[in-house]
Amino acid sequence: MQASEIQAVKQRFGIIGNSELLNRAIDIAVQVAPTDLSVLITGESGVGKENFPQIIHTYSHRKHGPYIAVNCGAIPEGTIDSELFGHEKGSFTGATADRKGYFEVADGGTIFLDEVGELPLSTQVRLLRVLEAGEFIKVGSSKTQKTNVRVVAATNLNMSQATRDGKFREDLFYRLNTVPISVPPLRERKEDIALLFRKFASDFAEKYRMPPVRLTEDAKRLLMSYYWNGNIRQLKNITEQISVIEQQREINAQILRTYLPENEIERMPALFSRGGNESKSFNSEREILYQVLFDMKKDMNDLKKIVHDIINGQQPVVKPTENQFAGSFLATADTFKPTTPTVDIYSEKMPRENSTYNSQVENTDDFEVAEEYQEVESTPQPQTLEDMERQMIKLTLEKYRGKRKAAAEELKISERTLYRKIKEYGIE
Repeated sequence: MQASEIQAVKQRFGIIGNSELLNRAIDIAVQVAPTDLSVLITGESGVGKENFPQIIHTYSHRKHGPYIAVNCGAIPEGTIDSELFGHEKGSFTGATADRKGYFEVADGGTIFLDEVGELPLSTQVRLLRVLEAGEFIKVGSSKTQKTNVRVVAATNLNMSQATRDGKFREDLFYRLNTVPISVPPLRERKEDIALLFRKFASDFAEKYRMPPVRLTEDAKRLLMSYYWNGNIRQLKNITEQISVIEQQREINAQILRTYLPENEIERMPALFSRGGNESKSFNSEREILYQVLFDMKKDMNDLKKIVHDIINGQQPVVKPTENQFAGSFLATADTFKPTTPTVDIYSEKMPRENSTYNSQVENTDDFEVAEEYQEVESTPQPQTLEDMERQMIKLTLEKYRGKRKAAAEELKISERTLYRKIKEYGIE
């Protein structure tokens, strides 16, 4: 589709944004609309998935037929079969009359099944039969009925994972997923955030009869760095709060921050500095964890070397600017110098005369222990990135006694990412 055609679709359905990912999703919806293929729309909660079934229905040959939107997650499991497929009188308690289901009412049109991942397995079997044969049976009936319905489904679940976990039928997933459309989250449409805020601010100014709020440049940058876990729905709610509560119409970053929960401000740092003017950029949280673990291991190795040099009567030389951990240790290392009687940490013996201490060590098994220590230290211990990441997560969870929110803040990752890694690594 040309850019002008996509823009016309946006204006017709009130879609705001110029993101390439958003334009691609709209393009697929319009291209697949003239067919009768089933479509599965995926995306996080609040991204605006409900617009795409309407686009598909409007640009299809069924546009003059009925369009019914059903929220599968809002219907109780005991009545969902009756809602979708209808029931016969007396089929269950309270069935005082025959009732048509949505698939019968939407014959010749389009039915939108929102939150399709919440369907019970028994209902999934009935839905699969509709998609494969175009027929269904009412609850309490033995008569097969035909229906000609275009099915468009949407979900915010990871359907591939749900099929692996046995929560969703694999054959139904492939039937629904004939044409997939992925709606991007707001954090992947950063260039659209300011546009959406301005549109919502204008709408609320008209609704409440007040001047629209405006964002300063620093407020726009803060808005774009926010994680937006609730996506467009959350942005709209925050815009309405600011429009109603704030007397000042120009909103700076300080004012805006009071409306953004701190635990959802994007916490992944863009830069990680280590001494001087050196800086390194990271593309993922795994790289950050790996760098932290690598630095910790280097600090421990340096500290072990310092202890070993002190035991052998040598003066260790460490630049505090390169290794703050080892440098701080040197500040108290004078008490371990061999100029005063000390306890041998390997044999737990107290030498009588310091002047003969080194010769005594050379002629005892203690020196062999020190050599063994040095040999073990010089042997690299193979450890994968996954092992170090698992260990870091486990230690942090133990530190906070299993509190995931505090552990996620310590690790600088989201709770959702932490929960996924706990399941991935089998951490209890």
